[in-house]
Amino acid sequence: MPTDVDRWEFLVDRWLIGVLAAGDDSQRRVNIVHIQPGKPTQNVHVESFNGRLREECLNVSWFWNLFDARRKIACWREEYNHRRPHSALNYRTPEEFRG
Repeated sequence: MPTDVDRWEFLVDRWLIGVLAAGDDSQRRVNIVHIQPGKPTQNVHVESFNGRLREECLNVSWFWNLFDARRKIACWREEYNHRRPHSALNYRTPEEFRG
């Protein structure tokens, strides 16, 4: 369930995109470019994460209901973010990298 912070972050993101993209083409400070459908290589970091989530959590778990799915995904996310070695951190866990 989204928290108040999540809702505020979403609203601020939407507002910021609106501010940056406001005005006609001559006044526009930022162009918003979306990923083309069927081109996952244009956003490899997100696609890599989605693949890991699918392979390591969604494909190996049975979800009995929405509460069970949220609980299992939260456990996986905790493991992924804090206790799992990452190649970007020279195969150290984020805890080891911080320390």
